[in-house]
Amino acid sequence: MSTAMIAYLFPGQGSQYAGMGSDLAGNFPIARLVFEEANDALGFDLAALCFNGPEDALRLTANTQPAILTTSVAAMRILEAETDLTPAFAAGHSLGEYSALVCAGALSFADAVRTVRQRGTFMQEAVPVGTGSMAAVLGLDLETLDTVCREAAQGQVVSPANYNSDGQVVIAGHAEAVARAIELAKGHGAKRAMPLPVSAPFHCRLMVPAGEHLAQVLAGIKVNEMTIPVISNVEATPNQDADRVRELLVQQVSAPVRWQETIACMVNLGVDHFVEIGPGKVLAGLVKRMTKDCIIQNLQNVADLNGLARN
Repeated sequence: MSTAMIAYLFPGQGSQYAGMGSDLAGNFPIARLVFEEANDALGFDLAALCFNGPEDALRLTANTQPAILTTSVAAMRILEAETDLTPAFAAGHSLGEYSALVCAGALSFADAVRTVRQRGTFMQEAVPVGTGSMAAVLGLDLETLDTVCREAAQGQVVSPANYNSDGQVVIAGHAEAVARAIELAKGHGAKRAMPLPVSAPFHCRLMVPAGEHLAQVLAGIKVNEMTIPVISNVEATPNQDADRVRELLVQQVSAPVRWQETIACMVNLGVDHFVEIGPGKVLAGLVKRMTKDCIIQNLQNVADLNGLARN
């Protein structure tokens, strides 16, 4: 038995790819059941979209969010059944917070998958396509980046959306303001500043209407007692109070994702083993940059499970 303190991490939008989850579902009935439950909850064949694409349909926000959640929860169910790993904490990046809440027992999977389908729709509809954008800025300190955003705004919205790791921040807002911020960031010495291929400006003030719609959906959903704390994106502190889950999820839509602080919080609490569960390895890569002497693993396919089972 490992004496490490383990945290489960769940990816957000951008980690999707055609084929995700297919070998897990092909090899483990417990994973196949998760995809079948998603199909039933949503009323369409989400499994086929995850396994076969096409990529452009997977990139639609209303599809991406339930697809990543379902693949992550399927992988998590396998982990629970096939290993003796027990997490002390869970956290997820943006959409991934819903996977973390399923992990902690706060949300049923069916409620979560229906909610994120609507969340994706609300986020897409909050801002007309082409009106907003996001960009990654590398190698600029936060104070300088705040100055850049203030100068670039010119009456529009542009602000930090994801504090991913030291020197890697994503900004979001009106497309013109983000474009101005990219040029200003380069002028202030950013190593790189580049637009991201996203369909809407997530985690900024323009998403407030999406949060208002989401609040109505969440009001009709049962939130259960939590078996482990989830580190929220909004506060970057552990929450195990079921009564706070809805408000934190509503705020999360338009507030920045404080991922760097989230990882730092868990390390300070004694976490020394991180497992990213679901498609991609984005979060594992960020954790590697931020921590030393931690075990960092992934579970997105059967080969990954073999490595985990040996630890």
